[in-house]
Amino acid sequence: MNINLRQLRVFLAVAQQQHFRRAAESLHLSQPAVSRQIAELEAELGVRLFDRTTREVVPTEAGRYLESAVGRVLDELEGVLGHLHSESERRRGKVHVASVPTLSAGLMPLCIADCAQRYPELTIQLHDQAQTLVLDSVRGGEVDFGVAIAPAASAEFDVERILRDPFVLVCRPDHPLARLERVPWQKLRGEPLVLLDYSSGSRRLIDHAFASRGIEANIVQQTGHTLTAFRMVEAGLGISVSPALSPPPPSLITRPLSPLEHRDIVLIKRRQRSLSPLAALVWARLRERSAQR
Repeated sequence: MNINLRQLRVFLAVAQQQHFRRAAESLHLSQPAVSRQIAELEAELGVRLFDRTTREVVPTEAGRYLESAVGRVLDELEGVLGHLHSESERRRGKVHVASVPTLSAGLMPLCIADCAQRYPELTIQLHDQAQTLVLDSVRGGEVDFGVAIAPAASAEFDVERILRDPFVLVCRPDHPLARLERVPWQKLRGEPLVLLDYSSGSRRLIDHAFASRGIEANIVQQTGHTLTAFRMVEAGLGISVSPALSPPPPSLITRPLSPLEHRDIVLIKRRQRSLSPLAALVWARLRERSAQR
């Protein structure tokens, strides 16, 4: 049956007031609108709900039964909706966010600090994980959502891009390439490279940047963390290609690579799964802070 809450609320008002005009006034509706709602409800139910006289409107037996039943149901529904509204207004609780290491260090600290200042009763629990583990955590529901490098197209996730992070050259100040303002990718041919390994979502993008230019990368070391790669560069083992959001220590310098290659930073959640109000709040703050970079 095509019956809506508006019709039921109008019905209750008429049953309680036993008068169309008074019911209309209590609902801030016109009397014809109230009469139309009752007529549509009776037509849908196939039963007369009120006996009408010139002076009053009296519920029929079916109307009295519907009044007692609908009154209880609407009271319960108001309670449920009130609870959900209260939940949406709450700012107390914990949100679990999985993030790849380069973003855990370069993007998340400021967002966590911002949320702590705005919503002191909200706690963000950061799960600092490799790209594959971030995707697994989101897929398995272990976290509310993830912050990662855009994965290959997948029907498992809903993805929103929030940032484009360029790759840069990282080297010692005494390296010949440090003298250039911008470093063409071709200049990296034959150079000893210290790169992130394949647990990083950035590695496949760096590989593609070399391969698309016909450059055979001379990889001398592969590491799981940018800090380790930077220490190796400091030691003179080679140079590195790193996301700009992972700045090296002061002993090293960065140079833009030309032409620009970047990685897409995304927020990721399970497909067709709604975020809790608190998780949606953190998601929105990450989007806003990324837009300010």
